[in-house]
Amino acid sequence: MASEAPPFWWEEPDWRALALAPLSAIYALVAGRRMRSAAREKVEAPVLCVGNFTVGGTGKTPVAIALARQARRMQLNPGFLSRGHGGSFAQPHVVDPHHDAAKHVGDEPLLLAEHAPVAVTPNRAAGARLLLEKHGCDFLIMDDGFQSARIHIDYALVVVDARYGVGNGHVIPGGPLRADIVDQLVFTSALLKMGEGLAADAVVRQAARAGRPIFEARTRPSSKAGLAGKRFLAFAGIGHPDKFFDTVREAGGEIALTRSFPDHHFYGGDELAELATTARGAGLGLITTAKDAARLRHDAASAEFLGQLDVLEIDTVFDPDHVPERIIDETLDAWRQRKLQG
Repeated sequence: MASEAPPFWWEEPDWRALALAPLSAIYALVAGRRMRSAAREKVEAPVLCVGNFTVGGTGKTPVAIALARQARRMQLNPGFLSRGHGGSFAQPHVVDPHHDAAKHVGDEPLLLAEHAPVAVTPNRAAGARLLLEKHGCDFLIMDDGFQSARIHIDYALVVVDARYGVGNGHVIPGGPLRADIVDQLVFTSALLKMGEGLAADAVVRQAARAGRPIFEARTRPSSKAGLAGKRFLAFAGIGHPDKFFDTVREAGGEIALTRSFPDHHFYGGDELAELATTARGAGLGLITTAKDAARLRHDAASAEFLGQLDVLEIDTVFDPDHVPERIIDETLDAWRQRKLQG
């Protein structure tokens, strides 16, 4: 993940990226071949994938949630497919947000499960069958899995962070790309530029030249945030914590201290004690992300710690606001064409 990755991945290419170029070339060759040649199982429902070109956080999960809400408004019954970062279930498992722990199903599935059924499994085709047969879902949204080549995707929406773009433009291990951009664009239906910034402009132009639609969206604090005038120690274990810190400020909160942890980090009791002690000593409140809170609620955090914790809820806003409806309509159209072709 991005925060566990070398910082040079997100900087201009330097000697480290060049030194790793031979390994990156091998990785890119294998990843591209897998994407092109894998047998993708077709399932009996439309499949909309929300993915990205790189490792690390680009805001896929809030986008997936926004699309599920739109699907419900269109009288569909959506379900999510997720691998579940760090999950431990051997068979496809539908998340129970009230009893499952993040260490068993992953933190993002717990967030998704607040909005629609979530099947957690590396075998997304098996997860799809479980959602269709046992939960009556008729529209499937994959949170990530764009490069996995396990299941036929009717519409692939690739999210690119406007602040970080595709980093140094190199493939793993020399950079954050999961495969060459050219290979990934072949399977991309549309690009979603998330947030503000110029780092994604080059890949946006490349996608536009390839004839892919370009959409834009941003995250904003939920209307119920209520952070104005409060001072915080803000902490996060996500791909790009600085985006979270900026959003707290956007919501009116003042950040006096910050703590950053690796993406999907499971907090130890000593870490939580240090956070609480430091915040209390400085007269600050504690605030974190919804994804971190999902881990904390089912992990090491005590009721006392959770009671003093503010959680920043965010919404995804598309520009223009009819974009989610268009994406779902085009997914349905692609699925109908697939059914006609047999």
